[in-house]
Amino acid sequence: MTNITVVGDAPEIDEIKRVVQLYVDGFQGGMEKLQEAFHKEAWIFALDAEGAVATDLISDRFERWANSQRAVKSRFIAITQAGEVASVLLGFDNSENLEDSWVDVIALLKVQGTWKITNKTAAHSSRAAWARPNA
Repeated sequence: MTNITVVGDAPEIDEIKRVVQLYVDGFQGGMEKLQEAFHKEAWIFALDAEGAVATDLISDRFERWANSQRAVKSRFIAITQAGEVASVLLGFDNSENLEDSWVDVIALLKVQGTWKITNKTAAHSSRAAWARPNA
């Protein structure tokens, strides 16, 4: 999907996308990419395919994520920036099995001049209605 809905003026869209892409790329052995993308106190709330909610400090997942070698790609659906706060609606698509994908709402803050992900709220693609990937 190349069409991204941008709400309002997003003058730093390229940098916001770069930081979110670091998170996605971190799944291919990129511990340092995950550390760069996320604020050290960022949290995750995730709703799995069965409807169970998991919550964690994201940094507690870095090692598992970086070592997963999961074949994922990003699909930027919508981006909103209002000064030093931004959000991204992201398709986190499993390249090997689209049925096992996620849709994330990523919250970012510009902290001391640097964009950082502060929260990730995710739903398994089976629960993401129109935002799930197309096979």
